[in-house]
Amino acid sequence: MVKETGYYDILGVKPTAQPDEIKKAYRKLALKYHPDKNPDEPEKFKLISQAYEVLSDPKKRDIYDEGGEEAIKGGGSGGDFHNPFDIFDMFFGGGGGRRGQRGPSKGKNVVHQLQVSLEDLYNGATRKLALSKNVICDKCEGRGGKEGAVQKCTNCKGTGMQIKIHQLGPGMVQQIQTVCNECSGKGENINPKHRCKTCLGKKVNRERKILEVHIDKGMKDGENIRFAGEGDQEPGLEPGDIIIVLDEKPHDVFQRRGQDLVMTMELELVEALCGFHRTITTLDKRTLVISTIPGEVVKTSDLKCVMNEGMPMYKNPFEKGRLIIKFEVKFPKNMKIEKIPELEKILPPRKEPIIPDGAEEHDLTEFNPEEYEHQRRREAYEDDDDDDMHGGQRVQCASH
Repeated sequence: MVKETGYYDILGVKPTAQPDEIKKAYRKLALKYHPDKNPDEPEKFKLISQAYEVLSDPKKRDIYDEGGEEAIKGGGSGGDFHNPFDIFDMFFGGGGGRRGQRGPSKGKNVVHQLQVSLEDLYNGATRKLALSKNVICDKCEGRGGKEGAVQKCTNCKGTGMQIKIHQLGPGMVQQIQTVCNECSGKGENINPKHRCKTCLGKKVNRERKILEVHIDKGMKDGENIRFAGEGDQEPGLEPGDIIIVLDEKPHDVFQRRGQDLVMTMELELVEALCGFHRTITTLDKRTLVISTIPGEVVKTSDLKCVMNEGMPMYKNPFEKGRLIIKFEVKFPKNMKIEKIPELEKILPPRKEPIIPDGAEEHDLTEFNPEEYEHQRRREAYEDDDDDDMHGGQRVQCASH
């Protein structure tokens, strides 16, 4: 049992979630609520990052499960949280400008999620993805206007920020930093007469870009495909990368477990007892024929596997995992009474119970769990009503 489930609820996972489930939940939510795509909910992005930072670290997760958020923020895990953007960049393999390195600073990476089918990951595929990106304006060469038209903002002295001081009381002042309203935080102004008519002084134009995404055989859910230098362009910065994150869609038949594929096969009772021949259509449209030996009995939840028919290994597609089959046996609802003696001759003999004198006989009826739960709740409400009638206390018989 965990003390509280707040962080689990933020990521939409159960307290029993495995690390892979937590990772996948963070990936989807971080991409959805990143301020670049969802600027109206920056606090949501921060909470998602905090929840992932705690639950992805086994030590922090243990502390949280035992003591809740109070134990985490009280210093039991090391105290402060990391910058949510740093966590995002680490998760997706790098981010914005590179401090301390020579050469031009690098713009931020752009991350997109691409839904792919299990067939795509099994067979490999090429998908075309249409994106919009900023490209430096050819007309003004990224200046925003004619040469000399761009001037440093005199209001903020090129910083893009203004400092305002409020008097709170005698000897008490409050200093507030706000975005400069003259240049909208850009630190410069452009004379409207000399502004570039193509980009309207923005220095960049929005262009549509078609990317060919090559999905190799054996790639996994969450795998990153990087297009170096294909991110948004900005004057004075080296373009960042476009990172495509693969998001595996659920499959109707197969589930992936690492290099293995898992499926469920339902058998009729006669197949489970007397043997069967079945066909399986693979993800590359081949037909496999599987069978059991006559006399071999298959039970519900039995597992069998076909070697080398699972997922291909990434960068070594001729090596494959296993196809694991979980069996479910379907029993008939009713049987013809006249057939029962014949069946009894074939099946192992039943155990005859020892019935004592005076034993009572009862018939079995169908049990409806929903009806039972409804009745249980109704009885609980009636008990509460009885308590209210007696002043909130149960009436007990006095003992002598």
